[in-house]
Amino acid sequence: MKCPFCGDPNTQVVETRENEDGDTVRRRRRCVACDKRFTTYERVELQLPQVVKKNGSRTEFQREKCKASMMLALRKRPVTTESIDAALDRIEEKLVQLAQREVPSDRIGELVMRELKKLDNIAYIRFASVYRNFEDVDEFSDAIREVKKPQRAKP
Repeated sequence: MKCPFCGDPNTQVVETRENEDGDTVRRRRRCVACDKRFTTYERVELQLPQVVKKNGSRTEFQREKCKASMMLALRKRPVTTESIDAALDRIEEKLVQLAQREVPSDRIGELVMRELKKLDNIAYIRFASVYRNFEDVDEFSDAIREVKKPQRAKP
């Protein structure tokens, strides 16, 4: 690692620590030439696939765009930010596990719907109505039946 103060390539690691989640390593370094100290961080860089849109164009997967869509569906719903971040983590993890260079935007929409269904049924219906482009009340009814819990038979 090159020293940011004098540019010398000879530095020593003085201390190494992992963060609580274990996904980042913090290293304190000392420059052999100028004796100044600095900190570096090491993180895993995941290669997410390109998103192929319906019109055929390609773009990078954008977690913030995905989060914004979920937040819109979850507006005024009792779901914590931590739950939303965990859902986004699962979506990204699934995309990495697919091990594909490109993934259709439809696939991402389905992953988002699956996570919203786990978080909040109302948010799921909201997202599905836009994503699936509901045209009439029957499509809403079908989606509601899909999330509605079956009633237990009374003895």
